[in-house]
Amino acid sequence: MEVPLAVASLLFLAGYAVRVLARHGLPRVWLDLCLALTLAAWALFVVDYAVRLRLSGLGPFRFLRAHLLDTVVMLLPLLRPVRMVSVYERIQRRRDRPRLGLYARVMVYSGLSVALLGFAGALTVYRHEVDAPGASIRTFGDAVWWTCATLATVGYGDVAPVTPVGRVTAVGLMACGLALLGAVTGSFSSWLIQVFTREDEKRPPGSPPGA
Repeated sequence: MEVPLAVASLLFLAGYAVRVLARHGLPRVWLDLCLALTLAAWALFVVDYAVRLRLSGLGPFRFLRAHLLDTVVMLLPLLRPVRMVSVYERIQRRRDRPRLGLYARVMVYSGLSVALLGFAGALTVYRHEVDAPGASIRTFGDAVWWTCATLATVGYGDVAPVTPVGRVTAVGLMACGLALLGAVTGSFSSWLIQVFTREDEKRPPGSPPGA
């Protein structure tokens, strides 16, 4: 189900983006179609979660504790890219030899995940902030700029959300940004350490470093 769920996640994001960015420029029927597409993608995640819960043989609470990230993704499919963190954890368990291709893929996937999460966060903040009294985020460009600063945990401060939804989104983006960017830097550092360790093991006893 990885490929169908990945496609469903993109459809969910596309339908949500159209409803947010073109809500005043599209006929009602197209907005309703986007809503139906979004709900259908969401339903696929719910069905997948229910089937996995049934096949696991675990109770609901034990399954939730063991698959907390899957539960979050089921509630909000926009966050499916966060699953790349679990890929990084599995790679950390591989101690046999350096795998540049595998580590490189994690870094690429994590980078794409940051981009998708940033886009989704910008959409959410823009939707709730654009008409809010006293808001400093008035355009989608403002929302994208704020999202980039938040994901990087810079906190530039020129624009900031004022609504409860916007501030909750900010907390989520900061946490996800730290996790995904940490996966990138951690993967690269771990690969370098394994390479240097292999070189030290292959060096003849008594030879100086770098020989």
